[in-house]
Amino acid sequence: MQTPVMEEQISGAIVRSFFAKFERHLAVDVALVGAGPSALVAARDLAKAGFKVALYESKLAPGGGTWGGGMLMNEVVVQDDAAAILHEFDIGTAPVGGGYHTVDSVEMASGLIFGARKAGAVIFNSVCVEDVVVHDGVVCGVVINWNPVRRLEMHVDPLVVMSRALVDGTGHPSEITAKVVNKAGMRIASPTGGIVGEKPMWMEDGERTTVENTFRLCPGLYASGMAANNVQGGFRMGPIFGGMLKSGRKIARLIAEDLAP
Repeated sequence: MQTPVMEEQISGAIVRSFFAKFERHLAVDVALVGAGPSALVAARDLAKAGFKVALYESKLAPGGGTWGGGMLMNEVVVQDDAAAILHEFDIGTAPVGGGYHTVDSVEMASGLIFGARKAGAVIFNSVCVEDVVVHDGVVCGVVINWNPVRRLEMHVDPLVVMSRALVDGTGHPSEITAKVVNKAGMRIASPTGGIVGEKPMWMEDGERTTVENTFRLCPGLYASGMAANNVQGGFRMGPIFGGMLKSGRKIARLIAEDLAP
């Protein structure tokens, strides 16, 4: 039998490994859409607690809006209690007084990604969520496709991943919640039963409400980070990330309680 050439071995190894990983995650405990800071913290916590966790990120690089720092200056700010979460990921912070720390945004993004992955969460990048699965009034899965397929408007049918809990971590647009409200016609836990929309900048209030607005929106669907704030009508907060990190921790705790036997 002829020995495979190197090119065949390399391609075969990638194909077999990826599709084995993909098949193992056609049904998960928790699916998180958008791999920003809140979702990455939640994914790590849930994976460490023993849940099967998958994140779906439409961009090539996970990390959400962390990479660009403030106006492309790659530093961001967190509060004392949020810095403690970063230290669990072995991400360094520098105290600057007043209860605040600066963080290298590249270290933060890469550290959160690495921490979630090493805890056992799986990240599928360049994958977009086109729709949700709803059975008998319960959100129970995602409809996925390659993001380039969506961007090129190719007529290619998607695949489905089933979940016990689904987290909208898509940031300002709250894309997943919008699908649940607009396509499935479901009411969610918000002042209007739908998406209220984000208010202007107010850092202090935005940081507070990002955590307060993090909860289950309807059976099977949760929101974290800026997606949660947008749904409930909270203020935006700019390049301070403590609320995002604490929101991820809170949603992980709530999901773990809901999924407990």
